[in-house]
Amino acid sequence: MSASPVFSSAAVGRHFIFPGRSRAALLLAQLEALPKLAAAVTPASRLHVRPAPETVSCGISELDVLTGGLPRGCLTEICGPASSGRTSVLLAALARATQRGEVCALVDASDAFNPVSAVAAGVEMERLLWIRCATKNPPRRHEDTEKFTAKNSFSERSFFSEKEKLESKDRRISESRLDQVLKVTDLLLQSNGFGMIVLDLADISALSARRIPLASWFRFQRAVEHTPTVLLILEQQPIAGSCSSVLMKVSGRSTQHSALSTQHSENRLSHTELLGEFEINAELLRSRLERKPPQSVTASFKSHASWAG
Repeated sequence: MSASPVFSSAAVGRHFIFPGRSRAALLLAQLEALPKLAAAVTPASRLHVRPAPETVSCGISELDVLTGGLPRGCLTEICGPASSGRTSVLLAALARATQRGEVCALVDASDAFNPVSAVAAGVEMERLLWIRCATKNPPRRHEDTEKFTAKNSFSERSFFSEKEKLESKDRRISESRLDQVLKVTDLLLQSNGFGMIVLDLADISALSARRIPLASWFRFQRAVEHTPTVLLILEQQPIAGSCSSVLMKVSGRSTQHSALSTQHSENRLSHTELLGEFEINAELLRSRLERKPPQSVTASFKSHASWAG
């Protein structure tokens, strides 16, 4: 009631008129009693610096020097094309974590994990929970898209060509696997009992992986925060955006083929060779850790095949 005449008088350029001194004094007292805005703002110089997260070795000394190690309570992305060395980094990280006595979980979206190679790399399988997300019978969302005419499947009246039919089926399989990955990861993060959780999306197409909502990555980031868990993502291209604390890209530089032993070379075809050594180039694309500011530097290391010793 008292505010209306005050603002209306100010709008027309007139002087403020108060009925009495008591009301004016009361208004001034109320204004003085309001908290100051400046008192609620903390200067940047007084803000507490968030301590850098604890880091652990990934099993490859060159990568530890490059990134400072894998941070606990954070999301780390390792991206790269096929045959770039992602699996070598994965096996090395799992081997070092299980050898420290930690229980790890691997969410295998494409059922591509090889236990024999893991054991050869030093992974203690009794401390690894391997979750296979492959499915043989994906849900059929659109029955009509898979039907063809009874007389001629290649007629103009068919809904889709054979190629489109296969692409549609592969897309549904990828979506089904990604749904399983997201649900399983939520359950693993809620359990809060793993030293390392790995999401292997390396064999999922980049187009399908980008369909994962950004809200899911934010949820994973908040769930793993303030926990001793290392959340590691393997992928073809970066997909977590600003939710990842470390983003590293790997690529293969050169390969060396090893000669087979005498007992195997007798039955070996003349045009076949075995991969014995693989040189990998790693580049740190982003790091939000205090001890490792963002920089574009590279490191190289070699990976040996299990049969090559």
